[in-house]
Amino acid sequence: MALKATIHKAQLQVADMDRHVYGEHNLTIARQPSETDERMMIRILAFALNVPADEMRGKLELSKGLTDVDEPELWQRDLTGHILHWIDLGQPDDRRLLKAHGRAEHVSVYGYSYSTAIWWAGIEAKLTRAPRLSVWQIPSEQSLALAKFAQRSMQLQVTVQDGGIYVSSSADSLEITPIALKLASE
Repeated sequence: MALKATIHKAQLQVADMDRHVYGEHNLTIARQPSETDERMMIRILAFALNVPADEMRGKLELSKGLTDVDEPELWQRDLTGHILHWIDLGQPDDRRLLKAHGRAEHVSVYGYSYSTAIWWAGIEAKLTRAPRLSVWQIPSEQSLALAKFAQRSMQLQVTVQDGGIYVSSSADSLEITPIALKLASE
Protein backbone atom coordinates (compact mmCIF):
# COMPACT_ATOMS: atom_id res chain seq x y z
CA MET A 1 0.00 0.00 0.00
CA ALA A 2 1.34 3.41 -0.97
CA LEU A 3 2.03 5.96 1.70
CA LYS A 4 -0.19 9.02 1.66
CA ALA A 5 0.82 12.65 1.76
CA THR A 6 1.01 14.39 5.13
CA ILE A 7 -0.94 17.61 5.36
CA HIS A 8 0.84 20.66 6.73
CA LYS A 9 -0.76 24.06 7.32
CA ALA A 10 1.11 27.34 7.23
CA GLN A 11 -0.16 30.77 8.15
CA LEU A 12 2.23 32.94 6.18
CA GLN A 13 2.63 36.68 6.63
CA VAL A 14 4.57 38.29 3.80
CA ALA A 15 6.10 41.76 3.89
CA ASP A 16 8.13 42.14 0.70
CA MET A 17 9.35 45.73 0.79
CA ASP A 18 11.39 45.28 -2.39
CA ARG A 19 8.28 44.48 -4.47
CA HIS A 20 5.73 46.30 -2.24
CA VAL A 21 3.77 43.10 -1.66
CA TYR A 22 2.12 42.55 1.71
CA GLY A 23 -0.42 39.99 2.83
CA GLU A 24 -1.45 36.97 4.82
CA HIS A 25 -1.79 33.59 3.17
CA ASN A 26 -3.09 30.30 4.52
CA LEU A 27 -1.32 27.44 2.78
CA THR A 28 -2.25 23.78 2.86
CA ILE A 29 0.74 21.71 1.82
CA ALA A 30 0.44 18.06 0.85
CA ARG A 31 3.91 16.81 1.72
CA GLN A 32 4.69 13.62 -0.16
CA PRO A 33 6.46 10.80 1.73
CA SER A 34 9.56 11.31 -0.42
CA GLU A 35 9.71 15.06 0.30
CA THR A 36 12.04 16.33 3.00
CA ASP A 37 11.33 19.13 5.47
CA GLU A 38 13.95 21.16 3.65
CA ARG A 39 12.21 20.87 0.27
CA MET A 40 8.79 21.65 1.75
CA MET A 41 10.12 24.77 3.45
CA ILE A 42 11.81 25.90 0.21
CA ARG A 43 8.39 25.57 -1.46
CA ILE A 44 6.91 27.86 1.19
CA LEU A 45 9.80 30.29 0.78
CA ALA A 46 9.37 30.31 -3.02
CA PHE A 47 5.68 31.05 -2.52
CA ALA A 48 6.49 34.01 -0.26
CA LEU A 49 9.06 35.39 -2.71
CA ASN A 50 6.76 35.16 -5.74
CA VAL A 51 3.23 35.75 -4.50
CA PRO A 52 1.67 38.53 -6.60
CA ALA A 53 0.45 41.76 -5.03
CA ASP A 54 -3.08 40.94 -6.20
CA GLU A 55 -4.85 38.16 -8.03
CA MET A 56 -5.98 40.22 -11.03
CA ARG A 57 -3.86 38.04 -13.34
CA GLY A 58 -4.37 34.82 -11.35
CA LYS A 59 -3.08 33.53 -8.07
CA LEU A 60 0.08 31.66 -7.19
CA GLU A 61 -0.69 28.04 -6.32
CA LEU A 62 1.11 25.02 -4.96
CA SER A 63 0.72 22.40 -7.68
CA LYS A 64 0.90 18.61 -7.66
CA GLY A 65 4.67 18.96 -7.98
CA LEU A 66 6.34 15.66 -7.13
CA THR A 67 3.29 13.60 -8.11
CA ASP A 68 2.95 15.09 -11.61
CA VAL A 69 6.09 15.53 -13.72
CA ASP A 70 4.27 17.89 -16.11
CA GLU A 71 3.68 20.46 -13.38
CA PRO A 72 6.08 22.70 -11.49
CA GLU A 73 6.18 23.02 -7.70
CA LEU A 74 4.28 26.30 -7.88
CA TRP A 75 2.65 28.20 -10.68
CA GLN A 76 0.62 31.26 -11.42
CA ARG A 77 -2.00 30.80 -14.11
CA ASP A 78 -4.44 33.35 -15.44
CA LEU A 79 -8.16 32.68 -15.74
CA THR A 80 -7.69 31.07 -19.17
CA GLY A 81 -5.14 28.59 -17.78
CA HIS A 82 -2.15 30.31 -19.44
CA ILE A 83 0.94 29.90 -17.26
CA LEU A 84 2.31 33.24 -16.15
CA HIS A 85 5.01 31.94 -13.79
CA TRP A 86 6.47 28.43 -13.54
CA ILE A 87 8.51 27.78 -10.37
CA ASP A 88 10.68 24.69 -9.93
CA LEU A 89 12.87 23.60 -7.04
CA GLY A 90 16.13 21.73 -6.87
CA GLN A 91 18.10 20.87 -9.98
CA PRO A 92 15.79 20.27 -12.96
CA ASP A 93 17.41 19.32 -16.25
CA ASP A 94 17.79 21.76 -19.14
CA ARG A 95 15.11 20.05 -21.28
CA ARG A 96 12.50 20.54 -18.55
CA LEU A 97 13.46 24.20 -18.14
CA LEU A 98 13.37 24.89 -21.88
CA LYS A 99 9.97 23.20 -22.14
CA ALA A 100 8.70 25.30 -19.22
CA HIS A 101 10.19 28.41 -20.85
CA GLY A 102 8.12 27.69 -23.95
CA ARG A 103 4.93 27.35 -21.89
CA ALA A 104 5.27 30.19 -19.37
CA GLU A 105 5.87 33.94 -19.38
CA HIS A 106 8.49 33.56 -16.65
CA VAL A 107 10.37 30.58 -15.17
CA SER A 108 12.13 30.55 -11.80
CA VAL A 109 14.27 27.87 -10.18
CA TYR A 110 15.31 27.74 -6.53
CA GLY A 111 18.25 25.43 -5.94
CA TYR A 112 19.06 24.62 -2.33
CA SER A 113 21.61 21.81 -2.32
CA TYR A 114 25.33 22.22 -1.75
CA SER A 115 25.77 20.91 -5.32
CA THR A 116 23.63 23.62 -6.96
CA ALA A 117 26.68 25.51 -8.29
CA ILE A 118 28.00 22.31 -9.92
CA TRP A 119 24.58 21.56 -11.46
CA TRP A 120 24.32 25.12 -12.78
CA ALA A 121 27.83 25.06 -14.28
CA GLY A 122 26.81 21.94 -16.21
CA ILE A 123 23.65 23.36 -17.80
CA GLU A 124 24.18 27.13 -17.89
CA ALA A 125 25.41 27.19 -21.50
CA LYS A 126 22.38 25.18 -22.65
CA LEU A 127 20.00 27.82 -21.27
CA THR A 128 21.37 30.93 -23.00
CA ARG A 129 18.27 31.01 -25.21
CA ALA A 130 15.95 31.24 -22.19
CA PRO A 131 15.78 35.00 -21.47
CA ARG A 132 12.75 34.67 -19.14
CA LEU A 133 14.53 32.24 -16.79
CA SER A 134 15.74 33.20 -13.31
CA VAL A 135 17.86 30.80 -11.26
CA TRP A 136 18.51 31.30 -7.55
CA GLN A 137 20.66 29.39 -5.11
CA ILE A 138 19.66 29.25 -1.48
CA PRO A 139 22.88 28.44 0.42
CA SER A 140 22.59 24.89 1.75
CA GLU A 141 23.38 25.80 5.36
CA GLN A 142 20.52 28.34 5.24
CA SER A 143 18.07 25.90 3.64
CA LEU A 144 18.95 23.28 6.27
CA ALA A 145 18.34 25.87 9.01
CA LEU A 146 15.00 26.72 7.36
CA ALA A 147 14.04 23.02 7.47
CA LYS A 148 14.02 23.25 11.27
CA PHE A 149 10.98 25.56 11.03
CA ALA A 150 8.87 22.70 9.64
CA GLN A 151 5.84 21.78 11.76
CA ARG A 152 2.46 20.28 10.96
CA SER A 153 0.98 23.69 11.82
CA MET A 154 3.18 26.75 11.26
CA GLN A 155 2.93 30.50 11.71
CA LEU A 156 5.67 32.15 9.70
CA GLN A 157 6.62 35.70 8.87
CA VAL A 158 8.71 36.39 5.78
CA THR A 159 10.18 39.85 5.35
CA VAL A 160 12.13 40.84 2.26
CA GLN A 161 14.18 44.02 2.29
CA ASP A 162 17.14 45.07 0.13
CA GLY A 163 17.49 41.53 -1.25
CA GLY A 164 17.71 39.95 2.20
CA ILE A 165 15.08 37.52 3.40
CA TYR A 166 14.15 37.21 7.05
CA VAL A 167 12.04 34.25 8.14
CA SER A 168 10.70 34.03 11.66
CA SER A 169 8.36 31.93 13.74
CA SER A 170 7.39 32.21 17.38
CA ALA A 171 10.46 30.13 18.31
CA ASP A 172 13.21 31.16 15.90
CA SER A 173 14.40 33.50 13.16
CA LEU A 174 16.71 33.13 10.19
CA GLU A 175 18.29 35.37 7.58
CA ILE A 176 18.53 33.97 4.06
CA THR A 177 20.76 35.49 1.39
CA PRO A 178 19.87 34.03 -2.01
CA ILE A 179 22.49 34.04 -4.75
CA ALA A 180 21.33 35.00 -8.26
CA LEU A 181 22.86 32.54 -10.73
CA LYS A 182 20.80 33.91 -13.65
CA LEU A 183 18.33 36.76 -13.81
CA ALA A 184 15.63 37.06 -16.45
CA SER A 185 16.53 39.66 -19.05
CA GLU A 186 12.94 40.80 -19.64
